[in-house]
Amino acid sequence: MGALKPWHIAVLVVVLILLFGAKRLPDAARSLGRSLRIIKAETKSLHDDDRDLAEKADAQSAYQPLPPQQQQFAQPQQQPVAPPVDPVQRVREN
Repeated sequence: MGALKPWHIAVLVVVLILLFGAKRLPDAARSLGRSLRIIKAETKSLHDDDRDLAEKADAQSAYQPLPPQQQQFAQPQQQPVAPPVDPVQRVREN
């Protein structure tokens, strides 16, 4: 059960010829071949991109960080903050 026999393939070919016609089958096979070539090229380029990224990551991991510099930054002087003024009081005072 599940094994394809030669007569199964023959019946399948006859059904395909009846459905699509003898003129359209070569065009369909050609289009299928082009699509498979495109898919193969794209998967290969994705695989190559992944490999390039891995190589870049390996190359970057060899870099050593710079030692911290002994610079002291001047602290900005803080200006006193005025207390919040109630707008109602301000109107009453004026």
